[in-house]
Amino acid sequence: MTRRASRGPPWHDVSNARSSSRRPSLLQAVGRELKPHRLTPAQYNALRILRGAAPAALTCGEIGERLVSPGPDVTRLLDRLEAQGLVERLRDEADRRLVRARITVRGLELLGRIDEPVAAGLRHLLGPLGPTRLRTLIELLERARRRA
Repeated sequence: MTRRASRGPPWHDVSNARSSSRRPSLLQAVGRELKPHRLTPAQYNALRILRGAAPAALTCGEIGERLVSPGPDVTRLLDRLEAQGLVERLRDEADRRLVRARITVRGLELLGRIDEPVAAGLRHLLGPLGPTRLRTLIELLERARRRA
C-alpha cells in the first residue's frame, strides 16, 4: 500500500478545502434561500433559537451561547431583526438592566414560510450521504462543538 506524504495535521485538508463554484457550501445554500427574505444565516439561526425559547425571551448572552456560529455582536444582529419587526426587546422586570429578546408573530410567520425551502436545500445537498453517514457527521460535529 502506498501512503501519500503528509501535508500537515489532519484538519489541514478540511480547513483549506475550497468549494467549487458548481458545488455551493451548506452556508451558501442556506444563504441563497434566505436572501429574498433579507436574512443572513446568523439571523435565521437567532430566529430559530428564539422560536425554540418562546414564549420566553432570551438575553443576548443566552442567544450567543446557542448560535451555530457565534458572532461578536449579537446586539447588532438583534437590532437588524428588530428593525424588520421579527423580534421585540423587553426590559427584564426583576432587573431593569437586562434586556431580553422575543420572537414576534411576524418572525414566527416568516420562519413558517422559509423553514421548508431551507430544509429542502439541505436535503438536496446532504441527502446523498444517506442516514448512517448523516448521523455520523452530526455526532462528529457535536463532538467538535463541545470541545470548542
